Amino acid sequence: MPHPLITQRDIETYARDGVVLIRGLFADHVETLRAGVAHNMAHPGPYAAENLHKHETGRFFDDYCNWDRIAEFGEVIRNSAVAEVAADLMQSRRVQLFHDHVLVKEPGTSKPTPWHQDAPYYFVEGEQTISFWSPLDPVKEATLRCVAGSHRWPKPVLPTRWLAETDFYPESDAYIPVPDPDAEGMDIREFQMEPGDAVAFHYRVLHGARGNTADTRRRAFSLRLFGEDARYVARPGPTSPPFPGHAMQPGERLRTDWFPILLDRNAGA
Repeated sequence: MPHPLITQRDIETYARDGVVLIRGLFADHVETLRAGVAHNMAHPGPYAAENLHKHETGRFFDDYCNWDRIAEFGEVIRNSAVAEVAADLMQSRRVQLFHDHVLVKEPGTSKPTPWHQDAPYYFVEGEQTISFWSPLDPVKEATLRCVAGSHRWPKPVLPTRWLAETDFYPESDAYIPVPDPDAEGMDIREFQMEPGDAVAFHYRVLHGARGNTADTRRRAFSLRLFGEDARYVARPGPTSPPFPGHAMQPGERLRTDWFPILLDRNAGA
């Protein structure tokens, strides 16, 4: 039976569309995550970024890979239902942690999060991949937007740098340009969400987010996990996150000392 927070229909929706809404996934951990985000913003990590040009209003902060130095993030990863829910949605008996990601848009931040797929930035390939995006403030207009079914596209979308707006890798026939889902009439899923709700989506789902024109901030905590079929893959340039010195080779499982196993339903079987 699936975890009580989800249904068999949610599992089927995730497989078909690559995106599904999970109400209340982090509902019991909102204050802990808010404290973690506050600590993160006060003490940014080496990958922290400000994603606005000087002439743009508001503030768009993001940072990732901080779960092992920010106690609140580690606590939620260990004590929430996220690994169980991920296993059910991915249909994987094993769940590993890839990384966390914090995204904060202060009031009046008109800049949207650019459309992108996560997978091309990562050195992870597999069908069993999942990201969770959870707002820590009520969201209506500044919510996540996902293109249903885009995880099944024959080619990935070329990743870009959010601030510089340049291509992440050299142009190649292996990638398609970033599309405009609104102009092209794609099936965009977006949800009005309460703190602790979460959108679950596949690494290859095209997604973005609107700017925050409200008078309240929009804090979001994102978590990236993967399952037992995931393997290391080489990309045509440095990945994001880069994880320098990992020493993995193409086709290998990702090392468990850097990417810990959160759940293993095969253990003791």
